[in-house]
Amino acid sequence: MPRPFILTAALPLGIQDWAESLRREHYPAHRNHLHAHVTMFHSFAPSLLEELRDFLPSITREFAPPQAEVSGLLDLGTGTAIALRSEPLLTLRAMIAEHFHGSLTAQDLYDPRPHITIQNKVTKREARALQQQLAPEVELKRAKGPFVFPALELHLYQDGPWEQIKRCGFRGKERL
Repeated sequence: MPRPFILTAALPLGIQDWAESLRREHYPAHRNHLHAHVTMFHSFAPSLLEELRDFLPSITREFAPPQAEVSGLLDLGTGTAIALRSEPLLTLRAMIAEHFHGSLTAQDLYDPRPHITIQNKVTKREARALQQQLAPEVELKRAKGPFVFPALELHLYQDGPWEQIKRCGFRGKERL
């Protein structure tokens, strides 16, 4: 059965390293096959690959890296995520969604909440305990101010680690 493609926003090195260390420490090891990431779209059909390969570079050539900031913790019920605030990323996502209108799956027809999952598939009690533990650290990271997403990344879904298909660095001057 053909596998879908996932679109993520790449994290800058400092945020990436921090989130990776949190995932290694708190994500169930037997399920932790992925790097820390910000999912923009969960499932593009395989038939859209060529269009994605053409469209994504055109967007990243036009626009400057979207600015974001850590805004707190996000309770996932049976997990924990680092909540992010980024109007430019949401604007970019809306542009991509408009371009692929009619091709999006139900999972991608939602009001997005940018975040980095650092724990999942645990009990609610474990999730709440981690959120209490991490609150001061996340507040310190929030206080450091904004960062920018350097690129968009297209991945092929695999049961384990995803296969990166394309990375498109933001090179434009226009701000979203």
